[in-house]
Order: sequence, then structure tokens, then C-alpha cells
Amino acid sequence: MGFLAAALLVALTPGANNLLALRHGMARGFLASMTGVCGRLVAFAVLVLAVVAGLGPLLSASEWALTVIKWAGVAYLLYLGVTILWTSFRQGRPLDPPTDDRPPLNSLARKEFWVAITNPKAILVFTAFVPQFVTPAHGSVTAQLATLGAAYLAAEATAAAVFAAAGTAMGAIRLSRRAHRRLDRATGGVLLGMAGVLAAESA
Repeated sequence: MGFLAAALLVALTPGANNLLALRHGMARGFLASMTGVCGRLVAFAVLVLAVVAGLGPLLSASEWALTVIKWAGVAYLLYLGVTILWTSFRQGRPLDPPTDDRPPLNSLARKEFWVAITNPKAILVFTAFVPQFVTPAHGSVTAQLATLGAAYLAAEATAAAVFAAAGTAMGAIRLSRRAHRRLDRATGGVLLGMAGVLAAESA
């Protein structure tokens, strides 16, 4: 129970993935947003498998690897932020575009996947946070890591559902086109800000 409570608090921390879940909920609804969240969970499952296989600690200790991942994450956040801002200013459309112009659901999952897999902080969650709750005296370390990793994925899915539901509720208010554009621009601006913060941090 202690791990689940701590994992949920970590998962609920606002970040790029949760911001995407919120935005997708506003634009496409809860189910579409959660479809996108599946991409995030796949990325985290990959990281869990890496830790279980013993690669996690090696990766987190490699300054070169973390630097590459960091700048890949910066580049992708910049891409998302600029794309959202450019679309908003160029087309002046609301957050919720016409049905026939919406990107396929798998594109939402791809966005969440790449944001998660290129986030060095996500790697540290699975290489530094999760292992703290392993007790060698209680059995196989590998089995415990796998169990804790699965529990964290459940906590992450729960947190994502909270943001997706909040976005869906905000989308249901049916704000004016101007308000939608402002929200879209704010989302793009926050993503650019996150990219700047990540770039300024040491790997």
C-alpha cells in the first residue's frame, strides 16, 4: 500500500504526458485520450522490462545515454509545442477540429509513447524510485521489480485517467472558439517551456 500511494503521487505530478492526456480529453473525449495513454504505458512497460533485465541501472549510470535521451526529449517537446502553436495561429481553429480532419487515434498513442520514452526522468523513476521498495529478504529481486513495475503502470493509468477525465469535462463546457484557441496556445507554450526546462537541466 505504501508503494501504491507513493507511485500514485509521482504519477499525478503534472508533466508533458499528463498535459497531453488533458488536451486529448478536451479535443477528443475520454476514450480517445485513454487510447493515447496506451502509448505511454507501452513506453513505461519497456522501461520496466529494461530494469527487470538489469539494463536500467546501467542506463541511468550512463551520462552519454541520458544526454542523448534528454535531447531527443527536448526536440520532441519542441516539435509538439511548435506544431500546436503553428496550427492555432495559422488556421485559427478551435481545439476540437472537424471530425474528418482529426488525426487517427494511433497518432495520439505515438505522441504519448515518444514523450514518455524520451523523458530521462521516467528512466530515473524505474531505476531509482521503484527499486527502493525491493526487499531482497522477501524473495526474488527480479520478481519484486516486475510486480512493482506492474503496480506503477496501474498507478500511471489511474493518474492519466484523472487528467483525461478533467480534460473531457473541460471540453464538455463548449467554450468559445477564441477560448479554445487560447487553451491550445497555452498548451503549446507549456510544452515549449517544458522543453526549455529539460534542456537547462544537467543529464
